[in-house]
Amino acid sequence: MAELDEHLVAPSRLRLMTMLAPVTEAEFASIRDALHVSDSVLSKHLGALEGAGYVDRRKGVFDGRRSTWIALTKAGRLALSGHVSALRELIDGVS
Repeated sequence: MAELDEHLVAPSRLRLMTMLAPVTEAEFASIRDALHVSDSVLSKHLGALEGAGYVDRRKGVFDGRRSTWIALTKAGRLALSGHVSALRELIDGVS
């Protein structure tokens, strides 16, 4: 049986990762607003995911203001795929 990834068990982290999966990168404020969390909460989650090697941050300018862009790494995509597989196995076992 596949194992759940300890870095992705928290619902906000899993939602963040699934938001990033279909895009090249997303802007910090857009992620924050979609998750309905504060800057500090999102920063904490990003720090944990960055420490695991699952996301990268890039600073840039958007609409004339400084911004931070977040992207999944290859390791992040693999971890998300494995975690989803483990969740599916768990769900399939429910009768």
